[in-house]
Amino acid sequence: MESKMPFVLGNLLVLFHLAVAPAAEQPFRYPAGRQGDKAELKYVNGLPVLVVSGTPEEMGSAVGLLALVPAKRVLGYPRDLLKEIGTENLYGLFAWAGNGMVKQFPADYQTEMESMIKAARVDRADVVVGNTFFDLHKVFLCSALLLEPQRSKTGGPLLGRNLDYPSLGYINEYSLVTVYRPAGKHAFASVGFPGLVGCVSGMNDAGLALGILEAYDVKRGVKKFDPLGVPYALCLRKVLEECTTIAEAKKLLEGLPQTTLYNVVLADRQHVAVLEVAPARLAERTPEKGTAACTNHFLTEAMKPASVRDIEETLERFQSLDKTRRGAGKLGPDDMRQQLDAVNLGDFTLQTMVFEPCTLRLHLSLGKVPASKQPLRILDLGPLFQ
Repeated sequence: MESKMPFVLGNLLVLFHLAVAPAAEQPFRYPAGRQGDKAELKYVNGLPVLVVSGTPEEMGSAVGLLALVPAKRVLGYPRDLLKEIGTENLYGLFAWAGNGMVKQFPADYQTEMESMIKAARVDRADVVVGNTFFDLHKVFLCSALLLEPQRSKTGGPLLGRNLDYPSLGYINEYSLVTVYRPAGKHAFASVGFPGLVGCVSGMNDAGLALGILEAYDVKRGVKKFDPLGVPYALCLRKVLEECTTIAEAKKLLEGLPQTTLYNVVLADRQHVAVLEVAPARLAERTPEKGTAACTNHFLTEAMKPASVRDIEETLERFQSLDKTRRGAGKLGPDDMRQQLDAVNLGDFTLQTMVFEPCTLRLHLSLGKVPASKQPLRILDLGPLFQ
């Protein structure tokens, strides 16, 4: 009779290896929690949402305790990114420059940041770098598609965008929707990361939505950088707290000292537009045939350089999205996701979103990369703004 020992021994070895093999590392997940009656971190339709209310001190403390404490790893991201490109030795210079830029923060945002640092008990330099790094070192890429009501299946304007930034294998897991309800200002939702006081993608309770897309070149003679400007993420947060329309947003941005070159895509309850921004100049680009595409270069006569560098295929990505203008059909949120997926940048595409200003609805994919390949989850912001 044939012995069964080899078969039994083989199975025992398999079980042994399964028992001692390291468990697969689980993706990061924010722990739900509350702080008094003004702040709560919870999951809505599978999306991590932090709601904070009140004064700058109260909101900063809540962000620090509920989001930054469990997600402290994000504070090491700028250093990790510099290490990835072989310039880690410049971290001290970024911290020094960032401290100078903090002096240009509006007072409320300085107070909020300091309260967040105190509550989370984290290194101040890391938070400062995290809030000024974007302006000092261009890494944001991003793609966006905007629709006027006549081209939208919803009957209202739509703003869709990919947020493209190096994931380094982990930062995508820390995406967070933060709903701010500041005393005396517009409530707004910011799609970003804990520790970031400013806003790079968001929508307020008036239905004004926006997103940042960095630009790398500008027309000869136009200033490229001003260290005395207000960091752009804070400028955009100020827009959401104080403005209700594209016209109001344009006027506010024209009056703020800017640090660097960027595009900001905007949608209100009636229209969409692209603003091209430099430290001493701003130009508006309106949609054609009910659509507008945007990537990482300027297009207006006032801003367009003689030769555009094709950073991460910014020209090809624009051309792909601009094909929508030449079509005649209408698009809905998932149609826009598919358009944005066609220009995804792999593991750089951390978040894909579509804002509906008329309904205060956000369609969002985050967590896995590229985010554009994942289904959009719906987040009704109206009740969260109340």
